[in-house]
Amino acid sequence: MSGALPEPVARPMPSLLERGAARPPDALTHPDEVADPKVTAEGLSFSFGSHRVLKNLHMPIARNLVTALIGPSGCGKTTFLRCFNRMHDLYPDIRYEGRLVLHPDGRNIIAPEVHPVEMRMRIGMVFQKPNPYPKSIFDNVAFGLRLHGVPAGELKDRVEEALQRAALWKEVKDRLRDPAYGLSGGQQQRLCIARALATDPEVLLLDEPTSALDPVATAKVEELIHSLRGRTTVVIVTHNMQQAARVSDYTAFMYLGEIIEFGPTERIFLNPRQQMTNDYVTGRFG
Repeated sequence: MSGALPEPVARPMPSLLERGAARPPDALTHPDEVADPKVTAEGLSFSFGSHRVLKNLHMPIARNLVTALIGPSGCGKTTFLRCFNRMHDLYPDIRYEGRLVLHPDGRNIIAPEVHPVEMRMRIGMVFQKPNPYPKSIFDNVAFGLRLHGVPAGELKDRVEEALQRAALWKEVKDRLRDPAYGLSGGQQQRLCIARALATDPEVLLLDEPTSALDPVATAKVEELIHSLRGRTTVVIVTHNMQQAARVSDYTAFMYLGEIIEFGPTERIFLNPRQQMTNDYVTGRFG
């Protein structure tokens, strides 16, 4: 009989549902109204050619908190997310309408005079599948810093700080010059988060960041998201209802390009105001 130890079991954070089970539905952690938004969508619509994908969205993104976008496949979550850093501008025949305002300077992210590169330097993004560059671990994290003109003498400390924030430093500190492709999938995703955090973005966009990860790696990424509260504004797209309940402060439920309901995560899951929201979060469709 083998004496090998079993694989560690992931222990995800208790969800807001579990933590709030003993409280009445109106005893919420956050108020319904977002008093201090970092971004606000004001009548935002988006079209690919003649196909209107997003329809008149009105929604605040709370500063230095985590906002989750939930809804069935094809409802517009990722399309909405990619408006924040103008990723759609890489494709022809697109059209924005309305405003997407970055506070406190009141800059309209989607205005024609705003250069997409400026937004991508201010708003970081991490994708579904880990996408490390074919470089060393160190050079992956330092890549954006060099583009921002950070002096070579500061790179070491800035790279270490980013890896610390991404909860990866202890695992890689003795192999920073090794290829990033040698890391596990979960480590690669945290490396991508470290790369995004290195330039200290005003907003961090996460597009289903754990969909390709195992439960242990997923738990580590969720702990990382939790640790960013108070310093970084995070917007996460997820199909995992339990994950949205665990990591987010506010949640928006989207359907067919519209925001059906937005509010504190506890209320959205425990006491939604719209029947469609209730049907979705309780698994009746989607």
